[in-house]
Amino acid sequence: MTTPQAAEQATPQPVVAVLGTGIIGAPVARNLAKGGFTVRAWNRTRAKADALAADGVHVADTPAEAVDGADVVLTVLNDGPRVLEAVRAAAPKLAAGTVWVQVSTVGEDIDEIGAYAAEAGLVLVDAPVLGTRQPAELGKLVVLAAGPESVRPTVQPLFDTIGSRTVWIADDGAKGAASRLKLVLNTWVIALTNGVGEALSLAKGLDVDPRHFVDVITGGPLDSGYFQGKSAAVLAEDFTPSFTVDNAEKDARLAAEAARRTGLRLDGVEAGRDRFARASAQGHGGEDMAAVYFASFDDADAADASAASDAEPKV
Repeated sequence: MTTPQAAEQATPQPVVAVLGTGIIGAPVARNLAKGGFTVRAWNRTRAKADALAADGVHVADTPAEAVDGADVVLTVLNDGPRVLEAVRAAAPKLAAGTVWVQVSTVGEDIDEIGAYAAEAGLVLVDAPVLGTRQPAELGKLVVLAAGPESVRPTVQPLFDTIGSRTVWIADDGAKGAASRLKLVLNTWVIALTNGVGEALSLAKGLDVDPRHFVDVITGGPLDSGYFQGKSAAVLAEDFTPSFTVDNAEKDARLAAEAARRTGLRLDGVEAGRDRFARASAQGHGGEDMAAVYFASFDDADAADASAASDAEPKV
């Protein structure tokens, strides 16, 4: 007699295609492969995906090759237009009923994505994630999910592999409830990141030891892991990207556009977007979003604007 445990073990894992292997997509593909899924990956620049072969991921030359025979397709790309471009390119090999898990931050482009999913006969799960490079590598992303009850047993094991928590928002991914929640969450991230950058830049301008600022915040009601991480990045002048300035500017733009369409004014988001754009123009676009710190300085001074430049090294 087959026990329930044996039957569960005998159920094959779905074949997963991951389209996009950047800062988030690469660890997502790697963790799924390590979790026992058959994973096929594609990236516009193939060299960025090739390293995944060592983890058992099949690296495809085209989106269509990646999705051929896949049960679930994950899109982990920069924005809505790129998501749609990749899925349209994959369309010749996408079978009707394939589950499409949309992981990217696409804002209100989710409406066009939902319309295309319906037209192509795909089952859309809108599932943007909260988290950057390190949570992605550790499989500790927070998944914001909206999609039909019928496919949740299929996608939940994937979410459990790449994330520490899944928050189901609604039963219709095409309505974009999860993507719109992500815009709200990003508004808070934009405020926190710019707040850290402006406070540390003012410390420099007033000749205040930035370590005293961090020390006063640490352990109090204004403290957070995010504050500690971004302030440490500025003080150490280590802007290795967990999430880039350019991506943060894109996310601020999406939130601002959504607000304007609803008649709201998000002055902080608009200012934050301007700061990200200014930091990018100064040459920091590919650095971690904490480099928005440099936006407080004129171009001529930005190269010498380290908050830690006059401070003793932290021990």
